[in-house]
Amino acid sequence: MALAETIAFALFAVVTLGAAAGVVLVEDVWHAALLVGVSLLSVAVHFVMLQAEFLAAMQVLVYVGGVLILITFAVMLTRESDTEGGVVQR
Repeated sequence: MALAETIAFALFAVVTLGAAAGVVLVEDVWHAALLVGVSLLSVAVHFVMLQAEFLAAMQVLVYVGGVLILITFAVMLTRESDTEGGVVQR
């Protein structure tokens, strides 16, 4: 069982680090916000693996449920519209 736990930890560590690097490297703000959510959910999985289920639940409720939704609304409300009359202008 220890080998499976090690593999799961390594997998979610790679997901956490990859998503965190993606937040910094991606140019689109919307995709960066989604990658923040992936990173925060992955941290919650780490809490579950440490048998800290309460901290995992708080991570999901407060950070993913609250902060990420706030970031999402901020991105949606402050984004400049690319459309004029329903046609995308490029």
